[in-house]
Amino acid sequence: MGNSALKAHLETAQKTGVFQLTGKGLSEFPEDLQKLASNLRTIDLSNNKIEILPPLMGKFSVLKSLALNNNKLTALPEELCKLKKLETLHLNGNHLTQLPATFGQLLALKTLSLSGNKLRTVPTQLCSLRHLDVVDLSRNQIQSVPDTVGDLQTIELNLNQNQISQISVQISHCPRLKVLRLEENCLDLSMLPQSILSDSQISLLAVEGNLFEIKKLRELEGYDKYMERFTATKKKFT
Repeated sequence: MGNSALKAHLETAQKTGVFQLTGKGLSEFPEDLQKLASNLRTIDLSNNKIEILPPLMGKFSVLKSLALNNNKLTALPEELCKLKKLETLHLNGNHLTQLPATFGQLLALKTLSLSGNKLRTVPTQLCSLRHLDVVDLSRNQIQSVPDTVGDLQTIELNLNQNQISQISVQISHCPRLKVLRLEENCLDLSMLPQSILSDSQISLLAVEGNLFEIKKLRELEGYDKYMERFTATKKKFT
């Protein structure tokens, strides 16, 4: 991609606060973007070949939305966690195995998409984020959901297409969790905490494609309580 094309994109971004350059085969984060660090609200560099994000990422002080889907990222810089205004972060389809230790400093974050990476656990850093609405960890390599999940503040948690065979009972203590997606995992019915049904806020539980028949779920104690929440929520949206 030529310099003139990049220049044109930069000029547009200066006016709009939006920089979008997708599917151009970029192997590096465009360093010239830092000239617009104080006025860019949205950056979308999805469908490129970017392997590393530079430390200058921390300079985008008003950035609200960052999308880097389908790149080749294996790690994120600590500097990314300085983005105090960041509300939406899309990193689907990369090679991430973990998040930076300081990820919990992204206090404005509402939507986090990490589908199709190489995470082996639910990152504990997410428990510090009080404004999360949606967390997508589908299509990773997660095998169990730990006790720390009870502090997660998200409304929707997508764990579809992992390798989960164990879930902590603490998941039923998540104060805002309404939608829990666990489709296509390795769950036995005996490993699904019954408190999810009888004693949680969850009103949509998706568990198709595990090691049990859905009709068996309906026989569990607490299923009627879950159905009350499910039906009440359904009424709200119809």
